[in-house]
Amino acid sequence: MSAAARVDGVLAMDGVRLDEVAARFGTPCYVYSRGAIERAYRDFDEGLAGVDHLVCYAVKANSNLAVLDILQRLGCGFDIVSGGELARVLAAGGEASRVIFSGVGKSEAEMRSALSAGIRCFNVESEPELDRLDGVARSMGVRAPVSLRVNPDVDARTHPYISTGMAGNKFGIPHARALAAYRHAAGLANLEVVGIGCHIGSQILDSAPLDEALERVLELAAALRKDGVALEHLDLGGGFGIRYRDEEPIDVREYCARLARRLAGCGMRVMLEPGRAIVGAAGVLLTRVEYLKLDKAKRFAVVDASMSELIRPALYGAWHEIAPVVERGGKADTYDVVGPVCESSDVLGTERSLAVQAGDLLAILSAGAYAMAMASNYNSRPLPAEVIADRGKALLARARQPESALFALEKRLDDPAAR
Repeated sequence: MSAAARVDGVLAMDGVRLDEVAARFGTPCYVYSRGAIERAYRDFDEGLAGVDHLVCYAVKANSNLAVLDILQRLGCGFDIVSGGELARVLAAGGEASRVIFSGVGKSEAEMRSALSAGIRCFNVESEPELDRLDGVARSMGVRAPVSLRVNPDVDARTHPYISTGMAGNKFGIPHARALAAYRHAAGLANLEVVGIGCHIGSQILDSAPLDEALERVLELAAALRKDGVALEHLDLGGGFGIRYRDEEPIDVREYCARLARRLAGCGMRVMLEPGRAIVGAAGVLLTRVEYLKLDKAKRFAVVDASMSELIRPALYGAWHEIAPVVERGGKADTYDVVGPVCESSDVLGTERSLAVQAGDLLAILSAGAYAMAMASNYNSRPLPAEVIADRGKALLARARQPESALFALEKRLDDPAAR
């Protein structure tokens, strides 16, 4: 459920009126609820209280430093997929010893940075990556802690673009090759095998695929023990879904408590990598109506936000609730809510019933995950401001990008620096 709620007819978050945020910081603008982020994290952390565990937030969902700072203050770990994400975690005060490095295409430079920082573990996704990491670690005179991400060939029952655990996906090592890959890793002098992991997809709304993947990974862990490979941790990934429209998400606290009971006494630390489930419902994208346009029989509400700020509808056909920030009386009409970007796919919502006029503020709900993180400068649009709503205060987490920053790194041909 979205962190935004009405107070005297006006949408607010953590005691902060969203119309006041828009007046102060402009639109488009992202707003995140600190309280909602903290509550979502605690559902995981307290749900797993019965077993040794570490919740590693998936930084790719929302990598704003203020968001990372909120989580590191709670003792959260971090799941990263790039050297840039590692730099962000460290800049936010996160501990490298609580960082796991996932992703299929780690470069040598990224491996060196992570080893120098002293991260907890690499989630290795292929046999060639094992060999590369062993060589990098050897050149640095260290041993690299590794966990193999196993592809359990389990259908997450989600959108094909965000399914990652089926045969044919680019992620992970196929289940049938996992034992051989572990034996290979154990034979490399500069690697230390410490864990096993999987991640089957994103926006998962049914715990059955998670349970199936768990059992397949536990069977493999048992076979590894017989093979003399002792594991320190079991990483079950993330992918927990949220409500965008009428979905029924998994009860995270109940699921984690059940997981803790299942894994009590397993001898391994349990790790999860939630992203969307922690920040998704905690965020909104504020936008202002520029024009109301009638085209034949269709009405358009043209707003100042676009696919550059929220690409999920164009990319996945995703649905986000769109609500007036200030309730307006009068007759509602049906609108397609569209942005100013020169693409026919720049549609944020279709057939929405809204009582709205030009100049009104709208809030696009559940926009805390994969919104700003996937934003772009397409059409030379500056990136929006990001704001944290925190116990009645609106705190600027990222200033709106100035237009000069759009081309600050570029050179004209007659610039001496270009030669």
